[in-house]
Amino acid sequence: MGIDTKTRTMGCFCFAFYSSLLLLFGTQASAQTRYSIPEELKEGTVVGNVAKDLGLDTTSLTDRRFRVVSGSKDAIFEVNRDNGALYVHRKIDREELCQGSGACIIELKVIVENPLEIHYIVVEITDVNDHAPSFPEKEQTFEIAEQTLPGKRFQLHTARDPDAGINSIRTYTLTSNEHFEVDIRQSDEDKIPFLVLKKSLDREQKDEHTLLLTAIDGGKPQKSGTLNVTIIVLDINDNRPVFSQEIYQIEIQENVDVSTSVFKINATDPDDGSNGIIEYTLGKTLKKKVYDIFELDKITGEIHVKGVVDYEENDVYKLDVEASDKGTPPLVGECRVIIKIKDINDNPPEIEVTSLSNTVSEDSKPGTIVSLIRVKDKDSGVNGKIISSITSDVPFELKPSYKENTYSVVTKGLLDREQVSHYEITIRATDCGDPPLSSFKTLSIQISDVNDNSPHFELNPLQFYLVENNVAGASIFSVSATDKDMNDNAAISYHIVREGSQNDLTSFINVNSENGHITALKSFDFETVKTFQFQVVATDSGTPSLSNNVTVNVFILDQNDNAPVILYPVSSNGSAEGVEEIPRNVNAGHLVTKVRAYDADIGYNGWLLFSLQEVTEHSLFSLDRYTGQIRTLRSFTETDEAEQKLVILVKDNGNVSLSATATVIVKVVEPKEAFAASDVKSATNDDEESNVTFYLMITLASVSALFLISIIVLIAMQCSKSTDYTSKYLQETNYDGTLCHSIQYRSGEKRYMLVGPRMSIGSTIVPGSHANTLVLPDRRRTSTEVGPRMSIGSTIVPGSHANTLVLPDRRRTSTEFQVVATDSGTPSLSNNVTVNVFILDQNDNAPVILYPVSSNGSAEGVEEIPRNVNAGHLVTKVRAYDADIGYNGWLLFSLQEVTEHSLFSLDRYTGQIRTLRSFTETDEAEQKLVILVKDNGNVSLSATATVIVKVVEPKEAFAASDVKSATNDDEESNVTFYLMITLASVSALFLISIIVLIAMQCSKSTDYTSKYLQETNYDGTLCHSIQYRSGEKRYMLVGPRMSIGSTIVPGSHANTLVLPDRRRTSTEVRAWK
Repeated sequence: MGIDTKTRTMGCFCFAFYSSLLLLFGTQASAQTRYSIPEELKEGTVVGNVAKDLGLDTTSLTDRRFRVVSGSKDAIFEVNRDNGALYVHRKIDREELCQGSGACIIELKVIVENPLEIHYIVVEITDVNDHAPSFPEKEQTFEIAEQTLPGKRFQLHTARDPDAGINSIRTYTLTSNEHFEVDIRQSDEDKIPFLVLKKSLDREQKDEHTLLLTAIDGGKPQKSGTLNVTIIVLDINDNRPVFSQEIYQIEIQENVDVSTSVFKINATDPDDGSNGIIEYTLGKTLKKKVYDIFELDKITGEIHVKGVVDYEENDVYKLDVEASDKGTPPLVGECRVIIKIKDINDNPPEIEVTSLSNTVSEDSKPGTIVSLIRVKDKDSGVNGKIISSITSDVPFELKPSYKENTYSVVTKGLLDREQVSHYEITIRATDCGDPPLSSFKTLSIQISDVNDNSPHFELNPLQFYLVENNVAGASIFSVSATDKDMNDNAAISYHIVREGSQNDLTSFINVNSENGHITALKSFDFETVKTFQFQVVATDSGTPSLSNNVTVNVFILDQNDNAPVILYPVSSNGSAEGVEEIPRNVNAGHLVTKVRAYDADIGYNGWLLFSLQEVTEHSLFSLDRYTGQIRTLRSFTETDEAEQKLVILVKDNGNVSLSATATVIVKVVEPKEAFAASDVKSATNDDEESNVTFYLMITLASVSALFLISIIVLIAMQCSKSTDYTSKYLQETNYDGTLCHSIQYRSGEKRYMLVGPRMSIGSTIVPGSHANTLVLPDRRRTSTEVGPRMSIGSTIVPGSHANTLVLPDRRRTSTEFQVVATDSGTPSLSNNVTVNVFILDQNDNAPVILYPVSSNGSAEGVEEIPRNVNAGHLVTKVRAYDADIGYNGWLLFSLQEVTEHSLFSLDRYTGQIRTLRSFTETDEAEQKLVILVKDNGNVSLSATATVIVKVVEPKEAFAASDVKSATNDDEESNVTFYLMITLASVSALFLISIIVLIAMQCSKSTDYTSKYLQETNYDGTLCHSIQYRSGEKRYMLVGPRMSIGSTIVPGSHANTLVLPDRRRTSTEVRAWK
């Protein structure tokens, strides 16, 4: 509004200014030019040619500054100076320019100069129908009572239409209905609509009416607006509550529970609000007894039982019920409810206990009387007949007496207090009514104890693990037995079974007789004793007393009590010192030497780590913490000293680690000196190793020939003997029982067997076993079994199909004891039985990756190979170990993840990684291989190793030749070592065969083998099984066609070599006594 005022002021000022100029200098036109146009014309629309109508020269309009002067800034009209036309400059809205329905006139001043002239032009804006009628609100609501009389008027909202004249609102219409119509009243220029009630309303028929009022203008085309009209009908109390029927009849049983809902009446009232809310009441004229037995919920109309409903007292009740609404005044409806009572069997039987014994001994005989009972029922006839029984599952029963409804409770079986010490006997008495009623009576019977249970150990045998170097006199563990009896019958005392031998370890064990705590009287050493067993007897205090025993297996656990021992370097005086010479021009990564050490402990206690304790120049050398390899970190310079001292600390991984040190003196020599020394040393070593290997092979062949000759002689001597004794061993003539290369020998108190293909006549096959087991009996009751994955002296598990020899070690994977059975006769007689218990391995150890191992201890390694290697090139070998045995220790290797599947192959049994093809230019320079190593247990355990293969150019690979050369030297040394071991083994076997030959010649009786051969169809072959001794260790090579001198990797899936040592990672071969 302020802007319009300023615009008008400015316009007036301009108008006054031009008027003054005109009065002073120009001529003013006296006539007006008038135009008429409709609103909403587009911009640029020509209104008329002003110049032509005013008689002006169109050629001079520009020079005379022909223009329109209006009172506003934003001019509605403009003139064209080229042709003198008046045109629309902006959109025209008549409703915006002119209010009301009168004529809309706009006056314009047209000015020309030279000479100055002013002309007045009038433009009339005519209306078009560009607006639709609209109501101030979208909805209008009326609340009208249903008693409102017809003719009542209600004013509706008036619609508005900005258009004028015929385009304004002309009429109103209302949707067709029977109750309302619209009436229009003219007021000045407005038309006011009214809603008129033409028919009375009934809320019960329809409580809400929705109408649509439409306002229509007179334009062409017509436009309209709508108003939603809602009429809510208000209620009055014009309807009384009505029941669905006047009389209701129902039937209920007597003795129904108090508060039980027996019937629900319902009256309806179509009125709304309080006029339709109904309350229910009982009539005031009923008998007082009715009010005591029944009550009526005034809100819901439910009839509830308030007192006792007894058919014998009253068989029918009549209730008058009133329903009234809450209108003003309230209206009332009535009905009658007739309740008939149905008779039922409402008196249950009664159980009376006349005599009861609360306690019964568990050794009572069947038929013992426990209690006397009597039952009765107040009902008569069928309802008074009673059936009695014991409902609970107990060893008791009811015995009827001569008198009706009288019973005795007796035992019907043997009692056992340890299984059930207390009985709840539930007696049920049921009448014959419809429905039958029952009563229950519970008798509580306590069972007294007798000493009929011996002490019981939950586990037998027991296994305890004791850390070595225990404190003598301290309690190491405890045993505990339970006795199901009670009081004195369950009081247990303990003692240890002493065998009387001076070397018996039980003499160093004591047990507390009261609590079973076991005390060690000495400190045990794992390296001396790894396991032992003894028996503990538990005896109760009953009369007579009963006892039981348990076998306790004690396993000594290793402690870190052995320091590492340096194997290399070792000087001539025995100290851990050595000198290594290397050329000055070696590159970084050159292998200087390898420190080797050994720890007698096992597990982490024997896991050694290497570290540099002292070094002359830290930047020159690196030490692999796991392998002990010393390598150069960089090339030597002229300023580096010619002699470098390295002190290597070797420590184990025990909780309190022990350590040893080795000193390596590295002498740096000039290349020419080093080459000369290396040539001489290499030539000397090659000649020496070649000669030694040659001589060893000749010696091995000679001894092997002698060994074979001795075996042949032994077989010939066996065949030359009388065969009468074999008839009782071989029930089938088709049986072929020859076993070649089978040699027995004795060393001290132990007996050994070498097994080869084809079993000799006279040996005994274990009946029922599916493995290749040879049992060698002797008169000392010592049996030796050689079979797949079975320790000597152990039993072959029937059904096994493995070909692995498992030898017992000092951990006592099996044990033996005797059980004596003695009768009570006079004199008493007895007999005994020998019980062999074998400890079976479980898969409780996951594989451990031995190689590769990174510096941080993870199973990761990096291998570099030249790009020009051929298919089949050995990249590396993954080595792993599993502490379990048999299938649990049988390891398989597989590729879990590989960058390029077509490049590498992995041997699933040996762990060797080889190339499948040559490398191409497109192959990546770094290949990642993740190897999964898992055992073959029922629930297999696994470990993973990661190998990064870096493909380098051939020149880079040459730098690793020095390291490989050193490795080859080690391998050649290993071959010589194995040849020496094999030679010693074959020599020992040869001597043993001679001894066995002599022993068999001296032996006369052969009848002792008859008791072992019971199946003649068994065919057992086990090829090339060889035992030999080297120092304090015993070895066994088992399997088909195994080359003499070959080395079996422990834990592999090939033929297994089991080696004993003090760390219990191998197995000792020995025969049981």
